[in-house]
Amino acid sequence: MKEMITLVPTRGRPSNALELLVAHEKLSTHSDILFVIDANDPEHDAYEFKVGKDRCMTIKNEIRGMAFPINKAASAIVKKGEYKYFAFLGDDHRPRTAGWDGILIQAMQRRPSMAYGNDLFQGERLPTMIAMTSDIVKALDGMVPPKLKHLYLDNFWKKLGQDLGAITYIDAVVVEHMHPIAGKAEWDEGYKEVNASEIYAFDALAYHNYIQSEAYELLKHKLKP
Repeated sequence: MKEMITLVPTRGRPSNALELLVAHEKLSTHSDILFVIDANDPEHDAYEFKVGKDRCMTIKNEIRGMAFPINKAASAIVKKGEYKYFAFLGDDHRPRTAGWDGILIQAMQRRPSMAYGNDLFQGERLPTMIAMTSDIVKALDGMVPPKLKHLYLDNFWKKLGQDLGAITYIDAVVVEHMHPIAGKAEWDEGYKEVNASEIYAFDALAYHNYIQSEAYELLKHKLKP
């Protein structure tokens, strides 16, 4: 078992999962990887065949988007106390830097801490991937606010990290984001569904409501040294 668990919520893209697994096994040194898949995903069995059952967690998810799966998995895992660090990658992220995970861990030597690398698209502006210390996961009971569906996760991580004075961007750590907006993937039905205008509107409101809430103030109070 490694120091960090990398969680990858994914649906309908077992080939993406396999590509990410190959990159992870080649370039990672300090993290295990776990693909979080929906019980009702038509490609469920293909995931288990391509990446292995031991690298899959199946959840019941009626809410499309990656926020619920990542929270469900992170909440279950952090309670076991086995990992000091948690990372999120989408199934369209690809590590390009050898030892990327170990470098991020080195940047998180105090608690709480967060760190992220260069996705070759948003760069420092937004952490489309993230690593964080387990105390953040415990305090949140997950990795993102509870009412988000798919978007504004990166906005939340950046906001929380800045408010805590505990987020580090490492330009030399490349974890490329192979997203359609970056022109690096096709707009399949999955992308279209979770990037629809109504999802943007819902998550924008949920994000702004949360960071203005008492729950967010309590979260910061729990985590500040």
